Amino acid sequence: MQMPQDASESMAVEEHTEAPVEDQAVVETTEESADDQEQLQGLPPSLPRLVVKRNGAETEESFEFNPPATIGRFDPDIGPIDIDLGSLPEGQYVSRKHAKIVSEDGVYKICDLGSSNGTYVLRDDFERVDEAEISDGTEIALGNARFVFHT
Repeated sequence: MQMPQDASESMAVEEHTEAPVEDQAVVETTEESADDQEQLQGLPPSLPRLVVKRNGAETEESFEFNPPATIGRFDPDIGPIDIDLGSLPEGQYVSRKHAKIVSEDGVYKICDLGSSNGTYVLRDDFERVDEAEISDGTEIALGNARFVFHT
């Protein structure tokens, strides 16, 4: 039995119909970065932060900052710093002006500022550095205070 010509033509048209343009726009917006999506929603982009790490795990304690940011312990004789670790138990091993995190062309770096107990970046093992590139998830240590850097 043959189908009427009108029905077969409409089936062929349905099989070759393309997705609406609105669906394509949704795909494009899902490929944007989290910062782009936050800006579109009127939210400021998230700031980089150092998350305190103890006993092998990240804690709820974190320090958000705008680079460049000096890390250390506040001392009225030396002046203000951006990230004050004086309240942490590990803070006693951090110099007053221990290190600085900078961002140059979207690349973050940590620079030791002549600290007594050193600035370390975890690679295969902790490596003492004067300056090193860091990225999201990099583990760093200032003296014996350990952190994970997040963007």
